[in-house]
Amino acid sequence: MADNAQRLKTRHLTMMGLGSAVGAGLFLGVGLGVQVSGTSVLISYAVAGAFVAIIMWMLGEMAAARPSLGSFSTYAGQAFGGWARFTMGWLYWFMLVMVMGAEITGAAAIISSWFGVAPWIPALIAVVFFAVVNFAAVRGFGEFEFWFAIIKVAVIIGFLLIGLLMLFGALPGLDLDRAGANFTENFMPNGMPGFAAGLLAVAFAFGGIELVTIAAAESEDPANNVATAVRAVIFRIMVFYIGSVLVITMVLPFASIRDADVAADSPFTLVLEAAQVPFTAGFMEVIIALALLSAFNAQIYATSRLVFDMARDGSAPKLLLKRNNSGSPVAAVTLSMIFAFGSVALQYWNPPGLLAFLFNAVGGCLLVIWIFIVCSYLKLHPILKERGELSTLRVIGFPWLPLFTLLAIAALLILMLLDPTARNQVVAVAVLTLALVVVSFLVPSVRRNDVPA
Repeated sequence: MADNAQRLKTRHLTMMGLGSAVGAGLFLGVGLGVQVSGTSVLISYAVAGAFVAIIMWMLGEMAAARPSLGSFSTYAGQAFGGWARFTMGWLYWFMLVMVMGAEITGAAAIISSWFGVAPWIPALIAVVFFAVVNFAAVRGFGEFEFWFAIIKVAVIIGFLLIGLLMLFGALPGLDLDRAGANFTENFMPNGMPGFAAGLLAVAFAFGGIELVTIAAAESEDPANNVATAVRAVIFRIMVFYIGSVLVITMVLPFASIRDADVAADSPFTLVLEAAQVPFTAGFMEVIIALALLSAFNAQIYATSRLVFDMARDGSAPKLLLKRNNSGSPVAAVTLSMIFAFGSVALQYWNPPGLLAFLFNAVGGCLLVIWIFIVCSYLKLHPILKERGELSTLRVIGFPWLPLFTLLAIAALLILMLLDPTARNQVVAVAVLTLALVVVSFLVPSVRRNDVPA
């Protein structure tokens, strides 16, 4: 879609992966897991990180062997046929479009409060601006998202350094005796049920890394770039999340760590205030707004490239193949923008039951996508190996590691069914997935374009 001079580089892919998984959910929502499972949430993050790392390892192997803008939806189609390609592609598109609507709403609320204007004004400006960014050549998008991600990563690294300085007494705010007692006494305050709830709270924290495998298809050297980016992103994100939670749980009284709606209540803000860093609430507001806008920008890219790729084989309308002179899929970008606006409007309208159902479905979409990634890998790995298509990025322990991962997903599914709130997510995404499967069999072009392995 772009000549080599305009393609993404490894640094773009790496920072896009980091930026897409490090967002407002970390800065505002990290306290939720601590609240329900205490400091044992560190184990939850380690388990969730390792779990997602294995899934990304499998996806990375397939992406390095067969780079595709469709990523896991393409591999699902190659493994199981057009219905799987259609279902996975549109399920992911739906998930990101709904999340895009929530993110632009959150960013607009913060920015509008700075200037005393109605939220729709910064929302409209942001949408127009990011549409222009995504209509440009992919290299421009990559450069823009690279610097967006640099800011977020720099904040996390700075936060960890401040925590280290507090630990050695160079900054105020940390009493080691109190920190030790705080950590041990609140390790698992609600027992195993609380730990299970904490695991659910952080299970999808690393979602977003899969964007790397979509973007890799527009990079200079897809096979090598995706291998390098996947290895780098997984390790760094685990360090960022676990390191941040460790600092938060050591510095703050347990009762003050909670899920935050505004920057002033963020655990990050409270830690920086304890270290007597000035202007913390305002600073974190800026960072959270940037995180939301960065995620919005990345998701426009991911949704547009995905449906563009699906249009090639009849899983999406051929109209979405339209590109501009820079190679950007303008029709696909426009579609994403229209539905993102629709998601925002839906939140204002808020019809009884519908919005709750849609956002519950969003909560379970990653679970279905993970299942298909693992199953696709089980089917395709022997074929890729036999045909000599594998790159340097290879998963060990076939087939036992993928089968163990499926068991872990099944265990997570059982935990979700036992939790009243999470159960609604399972039901909603099951209904949505089944509906997409049915539609796939009703669309003639999907049946005609089954992609062989």
